Amino acid sequence: MAARIDPSWWTSGRWEERPIREFLEQRDVAAVFRFLHARGVSYGAIAALVGVSANRAAEIAKGTRQVTAYEVLERVALGLGIPRAAMGLGREKDLAAGGSIATRHEMASDQPASRQAEEDAAARAVPALARLRAELDEALSSSSVSPRHLELVEESASEHMRIYPSAPPSVMLSRLATDCSEIQVLSHRRQPAAVQARLSGAAALLATMCADALMRLGDAGEARLWYRTAIHAADDSADTRLRVLVRAQAAMLPYYFGDPQQTVAMADAALAITAAASPSGALAAAGRARALARLGAVDQARAAIEQAHRMFDEAGDDDSDAAFRFPAKRLLFYLSGAMTWLGDTKEAYRVQEEALRLYGPAPAVPIDPALIMLDRALCLARDLRFADAAIAAREAITNLPDLQRTEIILTKAGQVISAIPRHAQCREVIELAEYVRSCRERSRTLAAGTAALES
Repeated sequence: MAARIDPSWWTSGRWEERPIREFLEQRDVAAVFRFLHARGVSYGAIAALVGVSANRAAEIAKGTRQVTAYEVLERVALGLGIPRAAMGLGREKDLAAGGSIATRHEMASDQPASRQAEEDAAARAVPALARLRAELDEALSSSSVSPRHLELVEESASEHMRIYPSAPPSVMLSRLATDCSEIQVLSHRRQPAAVQARLSGAAALLATMCADALMRLGDAGEARLWYRTAIHAADDSADTRLRVLVRAQAAMLPYYFGDPQQTVAMADAALAITAAASPSGALAAAGRARALARLGAVDQARAAIEQAHRMFDEAGDDDSDAAFRFPAKRLLFYLSGAMTWLGDTKEAYRVQEEALRLYGPAPAVPIDPALIMLDRALCLARDLRFADAAIAAREAITNLPDLQRTEIILTKAGQVISAIPRHAQCREVIELAEYVRSCRERSRTLAAGTAALES
């Protein structure tokens, strides 16, 4: 919703028991921002109106950053609907028509014309030079991010990674957009290489979360573009581990919504970057194994499973539910898919049971156990236990909150239905198909409602 600023505030408003016009005359932008914030205008809305980041608007309000540049003061006045005269922002030509320079000229009208012209030029040059210096200071200070600001950007990305696995993707997208926008603004300015590398690293993580959320929602086209942006940002960061991670994550998209052969190629690209074992490398190897199994490349898939085990043993992650970590339970999640597609249902059941035990009865990452349960349903279908397969698939979906019943889950449930021959589709299978259709319709309704609230 657009910020609403009442123009009368600037003439009749009061702040700290003083007329707001006194703060305007002093060009006290910090007081102006606090005045608006007290009237319900968020710092994000203020930032959007005056063309700065939300963090910078908050810093100005706290007094940790000063606004002195004439051009920025003009943006503040224009964006917030403040009369220019209230902040003393008249142009020199306006002053010459009726202000101090004209008065000075009248008082010295008996001086020689050439001398008067020189004094008038000096009167104009001094404040113009002062403004130029202030604007130059502003440009130089805005060309680099303060160490604390950079820390805040990275801390925000880390916080998103902490909550991302348990939050609905539609909710996360709106939260991630704000930080992506801020990094975009900061990256448009000239930044020292070390600062830009850290900004690009944060951008890579945020973009990967955006891509993953879009993938869960089934928007494969947009997810592909966000993964491309994430890879670009990771490469710009020059962080090898991050470059491997982003490519390993991007390899998931064609596995769920495309050609698994592309997953193999992208996983190979990730593994080619790193010379040492790492959690992200183990993730790439496990994703490669799962895709090869789905393609029916049995020997290659089993070799890839061994590679994933070996890399995990060398550099596996500690148990964590944060995004992009690769603990033992996530390795088992990938191996569940590999064993399922290989048709080794006995080993698949064992792996699935162990994985679900590690995720626990109330998993912080609800989508992973749901996908494991759907792998189990596929195994049951392979073992000709069609009714049990349909019941397991439905349970996997119903265990999820409404906003987590996204397209990635429903598409996987559709694979279970497709794995059951049409002549063997009993009542439970028909009910599953109907339930998937109703969930898909419900998902569209929820998405439309979310879009309406955000517009």
